[in-house]
Amino acid sequence: MPEPTKKDETPNGQPEESVAPDTNGALPLPEISLEVSPPPEAVTEGQEPVETDGKQPDPAEPEPVQAVVAQEPSPTEAAEPNTALNGTIQLKPAEVGVKEQAESSNTTEKGEGLCSPQPADDDAAAATTPSPTPQPEEANTLKKLSIELPNDSVPLPEMGRKDSVWSLGEGQAPEDLEKPVDTPPRSTLLIESPQSASVAVGGDVTFIAKVEAKDLLRKPTVKWFKGKWMDLASKTGKHLQLKETFERQTKIHTFEMHIIKAKENYAGNYRCEVTYKDKFDSCSFDLEVKEAGQGAQNIDIRSAFKRSSEGQEDAGELDFSGLLKHREPKQQDDTPEVDVWEILKNARPDEYEKIAFMYGITDLRGLLRRMKKIPKEEKKSEAFAKKLDPAYQVDKGGKIRLVVDLADPTVELKWYKNGQEIRPTPKYIFEHKGTQRIMVINNCGMNDDAAYSVAAGDEKCTTELFVKELPVKIVKGIEPVKTTVNERIELECEVSEEGAQVKWMKNGVEVPTGVRSRYRVKSEGTKHFLVIDDASRDDTGTYSIMATGGTSEAHVQVDLKPLKIYQDLQDITVKLGQPLKLHCEIYPGNVPGRWYRNGQLIQPNDRINIIHRNKVHRLEIEASSLHDAGDYTFVPEGYSQSLSAKVHIIDPPRVHLDSLNFPDNTVTIVAGNKLRLEIPISGEPAPRVVWMKGERVILESGHRVHAETYGDQTSLTIDITEREDTGNYKIVLQNEAGEATASVKIKVVDIPDPPEAPLVPEVGGDWCAMTWEPPKYDGGSPILGYFIERKKKQSSRWMRLNFDLIKETTFEPKKMIEGVPYEVRIFAVNAIGVSKPSEPSKAFTPLAVTSEPTMLVVDDVTDTTVTVKWRPPETIGAAGLDGYLVEYCIEGGDDWIVSNKELTEKTRYTITGLTPGSKILVRVRAINAAGPSAPRSLQHAILVKEVVEPPKIRVPRHLKQTYTRRVGEAVNLVVPFMGKPRPKVTWLKEGKPIEQSHVSIRNTDCDSIIFIRKAERSHSGKYEMTVQVENHVDTAIIDIQIVDLPGPPQCVTIEDVWGGNVALVWTPPKDSGNAPITGYTIQKADKKTMEWYTCIEHYHRTCITITELVVGNEYFFRIYSENMCGLSEAATQTKKSALIVKEGLQVKTHDFNDHDFKEAPKFTQPLINTFAIAGYNTTLNCSVRANPRPKVIWMKNKIIILDDPRYRMFSNQGVCTLEIRKPSPYDGGMYTCKAINDLGEAQVDCKLEVKGGFTFYELMQRGVPLHLIDKYMNEHKIVEQEK
Repeated sequence: MPEPTKKDETPNGQPEESVAPDTNGALPLPEISLEVSPPPEAVTEGQEPVETDGKQPDPAEPEPVQAVVAQEPSPTEAAEPNTALNGTIQLKPAEVGVKEQAESSNTTEKGEGLCSPQPADDDAAAATTPSPTPQPEEANTLKKLSIELPNDSVPLPEMGRKDSVWSLGEGQAPEDLEKPVDTPPRSTLLIESPQSASVAVGGDVTFIAKVEAKDLLRKPTVKWFKGKWMDLASKTGKHLQLKETFERQTKIHTFEMHIIKAKENYAGNYRCEVTYKDKFDSCSFDLEVKEAGQGAQNIDIRSAFKRSSEGQEDAGELDFSGLLKHREPKQQDDTPEVDVWEILKNARPDEYEKIAFMYGITDLRGLLRRMKKIPKEEKKSEAFAKKLDPAYQVDKGGKIRLVVDLADPTVELKWYKNGQEIRPTPKYIFEHKGTQRIMVINNCGMNDDAAYSVAAGDEKCTTELFVKELPVKIVKGIEPVKTTVNERIELECEVSEEGAQVKWMKNGVEVPTGVRSRYRVKSEGTKHFLVIDDASRDDTGTYSIMATGGTSEAHVQVDLKPLKIYQDLQDITVKLGQPLKLHCEIYPGNVPGRWYRNGQLIQPNDRINIIHRNKVHRLEIEASSLHDAGDYTFVPEGYSQSLSAKVHIIDPPRVHLDSLNFPDNTVTIVAGNKLRLEIPISGEPAPRVVWMKGERVILESGHRVHAETYGDQTSLTIDITEREDTGNYKIVLQNEAGEATASVKIKVVDIPDPPEAPLVPEVGGDWCAMTWEPPKYDGGSPILGYFIERKKKQSSRWMRLNFDLIKETTFEPKKMIEGVPYEVRIFAVNAIGVSKPSEPSKAFTPLAVTSEPTMLVVDDVTDTTVTVKWRPPETIGAAGLDGYLVEYCIEGGDDWIVSNKELTEKTRYTITGLTPGSKILVRVRAINAAGPSAPRSLQHAILVKEVVEPPKIRVPRHLKQTYTRRVGEAVNLVVPFMGKPRPKVTWLKEGKPIEQSHVSIRNTDCDSIIFIRKAERSHSGKYEMTVQVENHVDTAIIDIQIVDLPGPPQCVTIEDVWGGNVALVWTPPKDSGNAPITGYTIQKADKKTMEWYTCIEHYHRTCITITELVVGNEYFFRIYSENMCGLSEAATQTKKSALIVKEGLQVKTHDFNDHDFKEAPKFTQPLINTFAIAGYNTTLNCSVRANPRPKVIWMKNKIIILDDPRYRMFSNQGVCTLEIRKPSPYDGGMYTCKAINDLGEAQVDCKLEVKGGFTFYELMQRGVPLHLIDKYMNEHKIVEQEK
């Protein structure tokens, strides 16, 4: 059934509230079925009625209204929402029958969709209202009206209100009723279930559910539903309340649902669901709402389109429910019924809204749509057989004929123009031709453009006449004009017709042409003129002339006569009190002007005189003042130009020190106090003030010391005075009139500076001698004396040694403990106070000197040096030993010369710079903090002359044989030798000098080192070492051999095949790796699998017979060479294969396709997360299957492990092993094994955690980088905190 008109749509397209009066914004109204008795004229006009069920309700037993929830409308139904009315509703009093809509037998009724309830106070009246009884003669004309209000007709803010009626909502769709409901497994939670109940309309009812909580740890969840899905928790309000309580003694949860003032649409099926974790229970029950029978009532059909009465609770709401519930009117309206439908049909469209508002119709849109579908009755005119056309058009000056055809030629006819009757004239001519009546209008002008009508009796027809005027075109436009003031301006324009009306405009505004106007307008034939006799600057603008056929415009520029300046104003500077004169000359001379100072107009007075004589303009001021300074401007009247000059009034600066009451301008202040010195100044312009201390300028932005100048004074502020602030301060004032200076002396007195750290030049057993210098700064007051303090070095407690001031700068503290280090410090005192302490002296210990060194002997003698050695003193003492002092003296002299400028801690020393052949005496002293010990001297003089020792090379035992190393290894050989003086060492290789770029050689006094960082085979050979001292020579030969892996054999051939034997022959490799070939390794491989197996290793010959081969297999062979470095990197394979056949049998081979054993890597056993103990080896194992054999890569934390001695990697028969030697916590992390071949790749991961950690020192010993140690220590701390 198509949808009816939607009441929520207003004429302006905005949705209108369509909620029942008592819902307060609840869910939208469901579909409502009505039976409407159409007017008789609807049947007579051939309107097809809407399908009816064909049953006539029993007048004695009226059936209640039943609302059916609307289904989702189809697109076709939504496009034509008003077709259900079908033009059959007549807005006049009619009897309306409301009955239950009958459904077909194969349609399942849907859910518990309910109508919108009425207010509670009207329920009783609605229950007792009788249902209207249709008349018997109208029983066959009953029609069914279906009205649906969709969900989107309710505004969103209204749907969420708490007091909304909870019972409104959609029920289940018919197709959902047949589907099984999926619910969790049922369990017994309810000990008391709500029971079905019945209640009268307006009554209250309560449903109770109880749950036992003995086995429940928390409160269960309870939900109340109406129908299948409507959750009533969101519908609580004045009609529905949910309550829950808990009894602690019985441990029972009670859940209650209260329905207050029940209404008839609250009836239906309800459900209570209880859930607790994985338990679930539910119970269904019914509610029946009873109401009294209803009597017949006559209801106006307009109530379906009318709002509720004013002042009621539901005022302003659409009252569909009032029609459906058969409510009795509260107040009888005795006003006569009005046929609104006829009023709308006869009214103009602009009056529809007013009529709808007057009669309370809100669904105006639906009524208008129905009006369009009703065929309109064309009323035939009784007077006119043919009326005037709606409009006519004629050119200006032309003729037009207006013709009407009368049905009755005898009818009197009258013509009207704009409502005024037209009389026959030469212009208006009336003609009669049979039934035609014609009015001819000659020479049509613009005043004939009007509305015309013709009246025949009571009928009238109208038309519009449009007179088209030919445009007046501009033949010659106006031209632009540029002139000066007081000149005559004449603008000329030519149009296409004489006597044409034109309009002159200036800047878009019509030009006034009155008697007092400056503008004159004249015309001569087709020419039009605009004349301005005495032009002014105000006449400048854009002038235009407008005609009906176009416009023309031009710009008129009126400028002043050019201003000539013969003498401009000049900037002047005048001293205060001197006369001020400004002078200028301009042309034209009769132009007055005005004088301005700083933008302000100057008026003449007793002191200021303004003179204008012809071209000359002067301004004179007798005695200038400070206020006369500024920017002066002379502006000629009427010109934009101006003459400007600046006037400066100056006054020499002065410093007024007389106001200060300080003797000799000296200010004395104690350090730490604040000083603010204010000095009056004067000068114009305001002088620039600079405070200076020496060559340093004091700025205003200084922090502690800053200068400020404001008004007629300047100030110097020192927030916290310091001793450095003492000195002469100079004030410099400058302006245009001159310069002034003044000086102020500031003296800051303070405590003296601390003296420098005292010196302790002499130390005894329990005393010391100390001296110091006076402080550099005495604080501005003479030093009165000093205080001395002493303390032990390890102590923090100072002890004062004198309570009377010491005038001198020396002192000898006494009574000190021998062997204990002490420190002393000084305080200076003046009249202001005591200075801060000096820095402590160097620590000193009152100790005695050590005994002399022992066992002084000569160790070595050369031509210029003597080496002596000795033993430490027997008695060192508590002061320790700082070093030794070595002295020597020429035999026969008394001058001892100190050989070492700095003390030496070693007990061996070489005296250098001696004269060959001389004799010297040597002595050694031990030095400590107490001073030098007694000397230890040699008994005899030493002759300075070197003894020659022949050279001798001491070749190490391992170098006496051939020294062998592999390619890439480092070679580091040390060859010691003897000889005096220092021998000369040379190296030769194969009789040629050695290139230093390949081999590094370093020689010392006693050995020679040959070093090769990365050995190559070219370094092999015999190296000859020569050591020479004068004419004595010694030589040694060292044989170095650098070896490498050998190359593969040159050629491998199958010599013969018999039985299960194959004879192989090969030739030795071309490259032996610089070492003899020690053997060969022979491998075989079946052609099917090509997996190589070793037949024999360390084989010395170049031919071999391989036995015990399997009959029927075909074999390939390959051979590796071997020397002392190992097997060759590559092997030489036989080009042909050897097929093993059984003797005496002819084997017939069948062609077949080899099975492809190739396979991408796949891990059959993954890595497993492992825990390891720090310091104990651990292994990670996994297995992989792939063909060809994959390349296995191990990674730690996504970084490939390469050349790390802490890791060893093995791969045997697909089993991959990673061994970690003595792991540390740093070795923990994510390890990955990755296998790659030509067909793909695969990887597995595991996590390794190392238990037990290392200290920072242990990690450093292991060579772990510092950033990794820091990362490990931080992670270790976090793990311990989490534990």
